[in-house]
Amino acid sequence: MMKRDHDILPVLAVTMGDPSGIGPEIAVKVFSRETVYRDYRPLVIGNADQIAAAIGLCGSDIRVRTIRQPEEAKFQYGTIDLIDLPVAHPERIRAGEISAESGDIAFRSVVEGIELARSKRVDAVVTCPLHKEAMNLAGHHFSGHTEIFAHYTGSDKYAMLLADERIRIIHVTTHVSLRNACDLIKKKRIIEVIRLMDDALKSLGIERPQIGVAGLNPHSSDGGLFGDEEEKEIIPAIKEAVSEGIHASGPVPPDTLFALANGGRFDGCVAMYHDQGHIPFKLMGFRWDEARQVMKSVTGVNITLGLPIIRTSVDHGTAFEIAGKGIASPDALFMAMEYAKTLYLNRNR
Repeated sequence: MMKRDHDILPVLAVTMGDPSGIGPEIAVKVFSRETVYRDYRPLVIGNADQIAAAIGLCGSDIRVRTIRQPEEAKFQYGTIDLIDLPVAHPERIRAGEISAESGDIAFRSVVEGIELARSKRVDAVVTCPLHKEAMNLAGHHFSGHTEIFAHYTGSDKYAMLLADERIRIIHVTTHVSLRNACDLIKKKRIIEVIRLMDDALKSLGIERPQIGVAGLNPHSSDGGLFGDEEEKEIIPAIKEAVSEGIHASGPVPPDTLFALANGGRFDGCVAMYHDQGHIPFKLMGFRWDEARQVMKSVTGVNITLGLPIIRTSVDHGTAFEIAGKGIASPDALFMAMEYAKTLYLNRNR
């Protein structure tokens, strides 16, 4: 029997994120749009009481339907299919406040999503933001989503990819100190990340991706005047990538690379450390409203590469400063779901 169009749409498990932040709110805003159910088969993993509170906050008339497993979901507009995880002390969860209860439910939602994806009961996991301090306070000692997914999928070659409409950035190092990041800039890791980027861009439908690799030092060391990491580690990695047929260029001075990518010169960029890539990315995707003193739009997606499952996420934090106010932008979550769908379709075509 031929499958109906609805049956071939990806099943997306959206994790609620830290309920003291904006995760439940942006999830409700996304699920309140009818178009979402034409493009995906979405469900939420989290806590029913927290999602219900977010529905009230948003003034939505959408309902919650608790389920025990994805196979029970109906994926009908007007209802959020929710895999409900209990919270022992819900009274300790308050908007804008760090708590072990919030960190624990956020963490357990992610682990549940990973297990469902590994068993192929959902097609991708899309994560709302968690709070690292709250998660660690709950006894879950990870530095972020990326590390959780790597641990629970047994992945040792992975990287964080930031993606927007115009620019895509992958990182050689992420959640380590800047001092330690410099020591981790090694040829083996750089070539590994370039390969991950090349594969990712092809999985997004780009046949001959052009990849720009950043230098570590100002002016990419200017021929060794400001450091030797380019000569010893970065240039050899680029040469090896090129020998494998990858269209990699560099090292491009970091203060130039991202402007070139934004203009269309590169399909993807390799950043050497966290802020080198995150600052230009968020400069392009975050729009501040000075009059209202809020972000009027927040776009950008975080994708974990090198996993056996598909994982995308918003590339913003829990935004405790606006939690409970009903003004959070759901734009990044929409984009994260769309990237998850694209990756799923290209992987299964």
